Amino acid sequence: MAATGGGGGGGVFPFRDARWDPDPTLEALPGVRLPSPAPLVLDNGSFQLRLGWASSDASVPGEPLLRFRSLVARSRGARGGAGPETQVGNDLGSPEPLRWLLRSPFDRNVPVQMELQELLFDHGFQRLGLASQQGRVDHPIVVTEAVCNPLYSRQMMSELLFECYQVPKASYGVDSLFSFRHNQRQGWPSSGLVLSSGYQCTHILPVLDGRLDARNCKRINIGGCQAALYLQRLLQLKYPGHFAAITLSRVEEILHEHSYVAEDYKDEMQKWRSPEYYENNVHKMQLPFSNKLLGSTLTSEEKQERRQQQLRRLQELNARRREEKLQLDQERLDRLLYVQELLEDGQMDQYHKALVELNMDSAEELQSYIHKLSLVIEQTKQKILQAEASVEVDVVDSKPEIPDLDPLGGEQSIEDVESINEFEPLFAEEQPEAEKPVTTVQPVFNLAEYHQLFLGTERIRVPEILFQPSLIGEEQAGIAETMQFVLDRYPKEQQEKLVQNVFLTGGNMMYPGMKARIHKELLEMRPFQSSFQVHLASNPVLDAWYGAREWALQYMNHEEGWITRKDYEEKGGEYLKEHCASNVYVPIRLPKQAPRTVETSGSTKAPGTVTNNASEQA
Repeated sequence: MAATGGGGGGGVFPFRDARWDPDPTLEALPGVRLPSPAPLVLDNGSFQLRLGWASSDASVPGEPLLRFRSLVARSRGARGGAGPETQVGNDLGSPEPLRWLLRSPFDRNVPVQMELQELLFDHGFQRLGLASQQGRVDHPIVVTEAVCNPLYSRQMMSELLFECYQVPKASYGVDSLFSFRHNQRQGWPSSGLVLSSGYQCTHILPVLDGRLDARNCKRINIGGCQAALYLQRLLQLKYPGHFAAITLSRVEEILHEHSYVAEDYKDEMQKWRSPEYYENNVHKMQLPFSNKLLGSTLTSEEKQERRQQQLRRLQELNARRREEKLQLDQERLDRLLYVQELLEDGQMDQYHKALVELNMDSAEELQSYIHKLSLVIEQTKQKILQAEASVEVDVVDSKPEIPDLDPLGGEQSIEDVESINEFEPLFAEEQPEAEKPVTTVQPVFNLAEYHQLFLGTERIRVPEILFQPSLIGEEQAGIAETMQFVLDRYPKEQQEKLVQNVFLTGGNMMYPGMKARIHKELLEMRPFQSSFQVHLASNPVLDAWYGAREWALQYMNHEEGWITRKDYEEKGGEYLKEHCASNVYVPIRLPKQAPRTVETSGSTKAPGTVTNNASEQA
């Protein structure tokens, strides 16, 4: 997100419409095999999947080798598996032609469609050079997951890793906690309040003494996806003529490069009311268009015939309008003459009543209106007679060429010319002059400007939904209210520890002005002269992967945090080994039914017999 708040206006920005390059097929690096298999780090985000190795070998890059969108396009009738009718990630090239076929394994930020998740994993493993006939992945895997991830989702993920790919061991960690750990500087407190905002959700995570306090975590169902849909709806309503051209891909480009968070939303909206501020800060987005119109393929004779037809239609329209105007004026004149006859006949009561209805004060005013209206009627009759007696006008000599503005057949051009009419006043103050020849001014039409989107207040209205979800009709609290709610659940001493390290991470925190806005919100909610610190992740998008890689390198030869295949088989797929960046494991506890004696008519059950009451009632 490169846009800066309140600057850069006046220019025209083209849409890049960049296509996704297919992911390369990499060869397995020797450094990830020897002396032992290196862990595979997988940041499983709802927007993007990132894969790479955690190896201390210098030949192995310390950054994600693959990054692709978490999307799958499967044509109708396609069965399981990644066949030619299935496209994954960057192989889509561009998502717009296949938008109606796109599927994601995520519901909010929780993976639930494991069939689609498997297609994403297959795509990533094959590109990393891990494809084998047995489909095995003989490497430990570190996978990121959402905070307070449901046990069912982790169970299905463990089943996929251990049963399908037969990994030796796996570990789960919260993406925002990995990012928090990666950004810990020397002397920074181990406690903090993590604000993580991604593609689907925003989370508030309190961390006390290096461990997540899961009981007080809160989620807001607002993220980059909702912002993109909101901006698309705003622009399509503002520019209905470009409805199809305002695609989600272009909207996301606008969000990433031209939107910013206002430090004070009300004050910023007031600034946009100034025409000077608007001209200096509006961003103009140029939609693609073609200078070649369909009408330009016509021959000169065909153009001449079209101009003659347009002129005849214009003449017929003007004649019809003159006749309609003459009829209306004649009806008004007859009404006024009738009132004048009432005065001449001495019917004063009816005369005065008619004057009141006409909103007139005296007979002189009535006579003045009759005179002026008679002149207008006479002038209109003369125009009609001249039009009927006139010969056919030569188009080339008498009319400038009418441009073909509308490539769909010229109807818009005719309407534009017809809209240029001579509107005459009903009662002219001066005597009518001789009719002047009507000349048509050739309109200047800039096709490029017609295909431009002007981004004004939309630049701040869309990111504001993080703080005011009510803007899109969501009955939820914003980031500021949720922060206050979480902090109020702690005593003052712990509140002080949390606000000393308010940490921002996630791709949706990259809006310019976000850090200043959070600082302002904390300044308003914290006690007078109290201290707090706001820190932005060095790379809000990739720091989760870097933090997971550092953890894997540190605990590669430890048992802490790793779930082995034996653990999976004995304790179930939902089992989790906790570590410094993981969720809190809450095992499933089924309530035990105490044995009891149930007596029924005609039979007596022995003490200690357990009876299924539900089945008996059935």
